[in-house]
Amino acid sequence: MPSLKKNFFYSVLLTLANYIFPLITYPYVSRVLGVTNIGVCNFVDSIVNWFILFSMMGISVVGVREIAASRGERQQQSRTFSALLALNAATTLLSAVALAVAIFAVPALYAHKELMCIGLLRLVANFLCIEWLFKGLEEFRFITLRSVAIRTLYVIAVFVFIRKPEDYNVYYLLLCLTIVANAFVNMGYSRRFVSLVRDRIPIRRMAGPFFLIGLYTVMTSMYTSFNVAFLGFVSSPEQVGYYTSATKIFGMIIALFTAFTSVMLPRMSAVLAEGRDEEFKQIVQKVLRVLFCLGIPVVLLMEVEAGDIIRIISGKGYEGAVVPLRIIAPLILIIGMEQVLVLQTMMPMKYDRPVLINSMIGALTGILLNILLVDRMEAIGSSVVWLVSELAVLGGAIVVVTRKAGIPFPVRPFLSELARYLILACLLLGTSFLPVPFYVRFIIAVFVTVVYFLVVNLLVFPSQEVKEVLMAAIPEPFRGKHLSRCSE
Repeated sequence: MPSLKKNFFYSVLLTLANYIFPLITYPYVSRVLGVTNIGVCNFVDSIVNWFILFSMMGISVVGVREIAASRGERQQQSRTFSALLALNAATTLLSAVALAVAIFAVPALYAHKELMCIGLLRLVANFLCIEWLFKGLEEFRFITLRSVAIRTLYVIAVFVFIRKPEDYNVYYLLLCLTIVANAFVNMGYSRRFVSLVRDRIPIRRMAGPFFLIGLYTVMTSMYTSFNVAFLGFVSSPEQVGYYTSATKIFGMIIALFTAFTSVMLPRMSAVLAEGRDEEFKQIVQKVLRVLFCLGIPVVLLMEVEAGDIIRIISGKGYEGAVVPLRIIAPLILIIGMEQVLVLQTMMPMKYDRPVLINSMIGALTGILLNILLVDRMEAIGSSVVWLVSELAVLGGAIVVVTRKAGIPFPVRPFLSELARYLILACLLLGTSFLPVPFYVRFIIAVFVTVVYFLVVNLLVFPSQEVKEVLMAAIPEPFRGKHLSRCSE
């Protein structure tokens, strides 16, 4: 079995790549294409993502869970893989036909038919990516190296082919071609681990969780990706551009916490399969404590520096994204906690029905608030919808995990971490008044946040969990002497 520390190292490396590559391309693209064309691309992408949700259903969770449970025996792995791929193929075919019909039946989509057809290619390629197979096998080294290589080619292509505002079609095509490239490489590499079989494939056993968790994913989209589509229908491309610029920046940051989820889900499924319930509960508590340590300072930094972040990443003309970014900043913590409680706890424990009910609460909240707020408040309204919907989901998840799984939510550690960062909040507010260029002010704020985080967690209130995370994320030659001693 691959080392958990190595898996986390590769996951963090991938997360850093997810930071670096958008930081290289998005400032350039947003300035060249402008807020309107960025809004058009994101509106189309939100529609395509809606159909992708129906095509993929619960494969991203069920696939990881089932492959992890059958790992080690090639024939069993192949049967599991073949059953999941067959289910996924059926839903992808239906979704592709539905999207093709929608393109020519809905005027708002037909107006962007070239982009929509490119999105249809993305839908099919997404099915062939089979990322769930490699996550279930804990092949994080392969996932990281492949992603970095393809993203490097994408970055080069962006600077070569995108030169003027009219190149937004090329921009969206390049985004979709990265999915195609991932699918091509993944299908070839998968032959080392599985092969397609027809005999005794457990389709019926897989179908229930596949569709049940798929409904959860669709419900979740009612307050995430659906927001962009709804905003595009009732407002303007500029408002979509503001909202998606804020969420794009947020996505770069939440990727750090997704690194935990990607690594821990297959390992936690394996721990449960071996009957180590107490160890499982300890892991949940540990991951939550790490999340509090990392998440709170990041949220504070985003709240104070939202204006400077938007100016650095998107440039002039995106001032309308500042307030939405401040509204969704707490989602760093909220979604991080959801990932721990829902993806890492409820799903490995196969609490599929409570997960679905919880997602329905979030979906109903999202639909209602979209109708009430977005038409009047536009991008700001969409941000409020997302925040409140995620809070509703988090509240439901805490109740289920506490009562059903017997894992209490660590309220006291959360409040303790919050209190430790009150001084940081004051320091960051102080840096916001410095009479220096905005990019210098942002660098100073980041430096203050990092130094404060390290001093608090390594010296003042030494945290074993944080030390372990840093040891796993930093290659040995680059570790400081103090950090190395802490791990001994």
